[in-house]
Amino acid sequence: MILMMLKTIGGFWDPLILVLAAIVVAIIAYIIRAAGRRNHKTGEQAKPFFSGVAEPSKEAMHVRASNLYWGFTEALKGYYTSMKKMHSGMLNDYIGWFVGIAALIFVVLFVMEVL
Repeated sequence: MILMMLKTIGGFWDPLILVLAAIVVAIIAYIIRAAGRRNHKTGEQAKPFFSGVAEPSKEAMHVRASNLYWGFTEALKGYYTSMKKMHSGMLNDYIGWFVGIAALIFVVLFVMEVL
């Protein structure tokens, strides 16, 4: 049997052993899951517990993105206001910036390689 081993800095890596280890871990996880309780009830028992309070409405539970990212936007308010001024919404502008910066990086890398 031919074993394909890859020598790395950390030692040898054998894909066959890695696949066998993943299968063994999956079998162990399945055995642990199968040992669980089978008498779980659906309905009232499956609902989340809100500290004894009646289930809140969906509007009360919804977290808006402005609230979720409030700390980031407030801490970086100066950055975001300057970026909003530069934002055009045109995909052609963003692709142009991407191509231009990628070309600049390639030129810098080429010059560094030549030197």
